[in-house]
Amino acid sequence: MNHTNLEPQSSRSESDKDARILRQGRKLFIREFEKQLKELDALLNSLRAVPAVEDLHRFYRIIHTLKGSAPIFGYDRIGRLAEELVRLWEWTQAIDQGQEQILASTNPVQEHAERSFKLLRDLNMEYDIGLTEIQMDEQKDPTGGSMLRTLKSRLLLVDDDEVLRSYLTRRLQLDDCIVDEASDVESAIKLLRTHTYDLVTLDLMMHPQSGYELFEFLKEDPTLKWLPLIVLSGRNDLNDKVRCFHLGADDYVTKPFQYEELAARIYGLLKRTKNFEQLAFRDPLTGVFNRRYFDLQIGMELQRIERYPAPISLVFIDIDYFKRVNDTYGHHVGDLVLQGLAHLLQTNLRSTDLLARFGGEEFVIALPNTSLEQAHSTMQNILHIIRSNPVAQYEGKPFSITFSAGVAEWQQGLSVEEWLAKADEAMYQAKQQGRNRVLCASAEKETDPSKSAALPLPEKRNLLIVDDDPILRAILTSHLEHLPIVITHASDGEEALSLLQEKSYHACILDGMMPRLDGFSLLDQIKKDERSANANMKVLMLSGKKKEDDMLKGYQMGADDYMTKPFSLVELEVRVKKLMNFI
Repeated sequence: MNHTNLEPQSSRSESDKDARILRQGRKLFIREFEKQLKELDALLNSLRAVPAVEDLHRFYRIIHTLKGSAPIFGYDRIGRLAEELVRLWEWTQAIDQGQEQILASTNPVQEHAERSFKLLRDLNMEYDIGLTEIQMDEQKDPTGGSMLRTLKSRLLLVDDDEVLRSYLTRRLQLDDCIVDEASDVESAIKLLRTHTYDLVTLDLMMHPQSGYELFEFLKEDPTLKWLPLIVLSGRNDLNDKVRCFHLGADDYVTKPFQYEELAARIYGLLKRTKNFEQLAFRDPLTGVFNRRYFDLQIGMELQRIERYPAPISLVFIDIDYFKRVNDTYGHHVGDLVLQGLAHLLQTNLRSTDLLARFGGEEFVIALPNTSLEQAHSTMQNILHIIRSNPVAQYEGKPFSITFSAGVAEWQQGLSVEEWLAKADEAMYQAKQQGRNRVLCASAEKETDPSKSAALPLPEKRNLLIVDDDPILRAILTSHLEHLPIVITHASDGEEALSLLQEKSYHACILDGMMPRLDGFSLLDQIKKDERSANANMKVLMLSGKKKEDDMLKGYQMGADDYMTKPFSLVELEVRVKKLMNFI
């Protein structure tokens, strides 16, 4: 029995000992590596000036040693770079001492020295990373490294220099950043459409497209235009800097740069951005979300439920006798009570629940995937916790409160305003029944069937989407189908013309560039036929071209609105609503 207990401990001791030996070995390797890099740099400079066989042999011995020793300590990339240098200088092993005349006749040293300096630069970067890893390991401090580690951010590096990109990625990963890389503009755009980033670093001089191409994409996309952007450029040119700042860059760093400086700039930008987000979407007193953020998120949540049906409930909360607290003890105590309640609510809700302060002593909570009964049970438990624990303390005096809450489950066809009103009404009934309780909203009152039948249903309006891109048609349909409209598709101008002859439409989203009768020609035919049922149809033109001439042409031909791709789906929805007289 004792033997079986000791065996794992013995194994762990051996493992710890091996890890300790490896750390010591890595530390000694990096220390020696620094000396070797300095010597390699000096030898290359000497060889470029006056080639000597002795210097060649010494240079070769160092790189050959690195090739074999670096992988032993886990520095595989150093080993691969050294191996590349070994292949480059292998020919020198056929030259003996005193045969400098061979160098003079063939003289490949200059060419190989230039290539070696680039590889030496890469080795220096590897040394920098290795040294940082050792320093952080020695500190044994979770807050070690740069301040950037505290933000846990996701970054996109766009640069066609693979070595620099790899170096920055690994350094930033040591600072607990999630990092994605792109070697060109096209790859960067794909990543930006797939992931959400906190910041982008961008090299200006890239092939085949320059970094300026990405500027246009970022600043025209409404979801990305506020994304922090740092330009990394090898050109210290005033005109470049001015142009970048005019285009929307947040910072400009000239290569070569020190990593520590770049990390500090990234940290400053991210910290400021997060502060702006706090101001925009957080209630400054309690730290929970504000009404503005709630309105934005609840709309998105209902759109998700329409696609993937699931219950969702809303809770309206009002602190009982809050005015008495303010009048008796002062607003500073009232503020402490609000902060305490917000904290207790937040700590007893799920991360997926949405808590917001509506103003004064009112809070609202959205509970996704939660039925009316489940929401009621949740709030009863929270109310019990609130009753049992003071929410604030001032000058040694504890303050306890209760609240009244109304719960309403969302039902198909219910607007956010109606949903809130149901929860608010239930909360008001809780107040009327004595406060300090949670009530559920009553079911919809039954109406007289005859009166119900007499009420005319709102007429759905017809929208025609004409675009040869099936993906864009699907996206537009998905985003607009919640409106009281019937959507019809056409994949080209001729198909659209046929549909327009059979049926009338209130509005049309029309792509300018299509096969088999382009959008401008179709628009011309529609507007020329004044007797047509669609002569007064509202038209929103879409175009991939940003030329003012095309926009002017569209308006002159009778288009009511014009948008260039890519565009904001939110903005497009607003414009469609205006065209169809919904707003």
